[in-house]
Amino acid sequence: MYVPPQQILENYAKVMVDFALGKGKGIKKGDVVYLVYDLEAKPLALSVFKRILEVGGHPIVKSADEDFEREMFNTASDDQLKFFPKKYSKSLIDTIDHRLYLIAPTDPFLLKNVDPKKIILANSNKQALRKWLFEKEDKGKLTWSLCLYGTEGMAKEAGLTIEDFWQEIINACYLDHLDPLNTWRKTFDDISNLIKRINKLPIKKFHMISKDTDLFISYGEKRQFLGGRGANIPSFEVFTSPDWRGINGKIYFNFPLYRYGNIIKDIHLEFKNGVVVKARANKNEGLLKEMIKQKNADKIGEFSLTDKKYSKIGKFMANTLYDENFGGDFGNSHLAVGTSYHEAYTGNVRKATEKDWERLGFNESIEHCDIINTNPKTVTAILNDGSEILVYKNGSFVI
Repeated sequence: MYVPPQQILENYAKVMVDFALGKGKGIKKGDVVYLVYDLEAKPLALSVFKRILEVGGHPIVKSADEDFEREMFNTASDDQLKFFPKKYSKSLIDTIDHRLYLIAPTDPFLLKNVDPKKIILANSNKQALRKWLFEKEDKGKLTWSLCLYGTEGMAKEAGLTIEDFWQEIINACYLDHLDPLNTWRKTFDDISNLIKRINKLPIKKFHMISKDTDLFISYGEKRQFLGGRGANIPSFEVFTSPDWRGINGKIYFNFPLYRYGNIIKDIHLEFKNGVVVKARANKNEGLLKEMIKQKNADKIGEFSLTDKKYSKIGKFMANTLYDENFGGDFGNSHLAVGTSYHEAYTGNVRKATEKDWERLGFNESIEHCDIINTNPKTVTAILNDGSEILVYKNGSFVI
């Protein structure tokens, strides 16, 4: 099994612990960090564990083994699949200050032979967990981040050697820089300045044109764009949670979607008044349709654009964390079906109620799935006075 050099792992750990968590500020002495890692990511997990201790944090560690997940779906009854340890989960969330997940799927198609209905069933009783997490995040008492540890399985699916796959990770996360944290701060400062320019515009809706795509996206009341927060490393995207009720038109996603241990290819969605009315795919269409059957998973929770000037990712990586930040020749746009990000609200998030979120058109769902379009595109902002301004063209923001 390939393991990157120790210095790379140590730099990676510092990026995640000293920068990504805490929304770019890192963790503080005494903070409790819930560290979850896929089994093959153990070398990085050890470095992260050590770094948490070095800065005075308290790690709680959990490893995820694909063999157990596979056996669960092969053997468990419906009741067992739906089981949710409510008291345990609530106590854990009450205890932690940060969540960090190290993604390292050995087999990208772990669940390819599992009935999609069983996968969705296992996901069905986790709404309470998401609600508790959101509530604590909205109060400013919980941060999270994700990162990728390269495996042979992912590299093979991406058509790369494991060494080349890891080089993409190293380049994207600045892990070979003398001071990767400082490079990340500079990158996030640049993205933040771009976001400030966008947020000054009195935008009513967006119009996206691309291959097999003609989509209108209502911005919504009291909205803002976000980015450069440390949640997800790498993260070059600029995104918001629009008013789901004002999504109309069609969109084609040319990048494969890796979801629930399966792959879905060539996804086409059509929206009417915010709801998916047509969904098709050339591969695993059944899984796509089962996914959007979940409550409110047929509505949009996120609209995102990535500028190729910032993203160092130029190769398909067969993993959403990287593919949703793809730069390449034409950048990317992605939509997420499912739940919204409350941080996109410009009002007082801590005082907002469930009725407020509903009134404002923020979607609430157990699902949040990013689907990606890397084709050339234009995105025009239609302003409140009816005038239009081009904001994005062929991979770059133009404002």
